[in-house]
Parts: sequence; structure tokens; C-alpha cells
Amino acid sequence: MTTPASLDPAVAARLKRSADGLVAAIVQQHGTGEVLMLGWMDDEALARTLTTGRATYWSRSRQAYWVKGETSGHRQWVREVRLDCDGDALLVTVDQEGPACHTGTRTCFDADVLLPEQAARGG
Repeated sequence: MTTPASLDPAVAARLKRSADGLVAAIVQQHGTGEVLMLGWMDDEALARTLTTGRATYWSRSRQAYWVKGETSGHRQWVREVRLDCDGDALLVTVDQEGPACHTGTRTCFDADVLLPEQAARGG
């Protein structure tokens, strides 16, 4: 994973990467705010995303770049990319075509609810 010349050096300087050079990318549906998935980006994946308008990630299992929807047709058209205040996470707002999850569901966060929605707690 190398730092491409196309990533703005000011942006690259703000990124706080994991030991393997990655930053978490939280993906959210434009307009609704629905959280769709979590992906990983290095400098090159972020540069590609910013340049092409197509969400590009680093696959930790395949050790390769992948453009979301390139083979499945379930594309992510990037509307906005934000960097959090600490520089260790990205928020990628997209228009999602079809399911976002590799399991075929709309979101990767629809199955295992660990704490169901609670009524407002007083106190």
C-alpha cells in the first residue's frame, strides 16, 4: 500500500491509520442516514474514491483494491466524504444501488441486534 501523488498531502497528513495502514470507512445512505456497511481504505483507496466518485476499498482478505459493485452491480455512488475530528475514521455518504452487504441484504447491520432500541431513560 503506497501513498499516491493524487491524494492531497494535507489530507494524508491528517489520517491516523491502523498498524496495517488502513482507516475505517463508515458508509451511509445519502438522504436517509441509514448505515450500510464498514469498509477499509488506505491512501490509494481514498484517492481513487475522491477522484472517481465510486467507493473503492482495500480488501483485507484478498489483499487487493475493490470498487463496490464492480462485479455485483451493487454500486456506491459517492456523494460526500468526511474525515472525523481525530482523523481515524471516514464517513462516506453514497447513493447505493441494490444491497450493500455481501450477504445480499440492504445493510450489514440488520441481523445481530445486541441491544434493542430502548425507551428514553429518565434520570
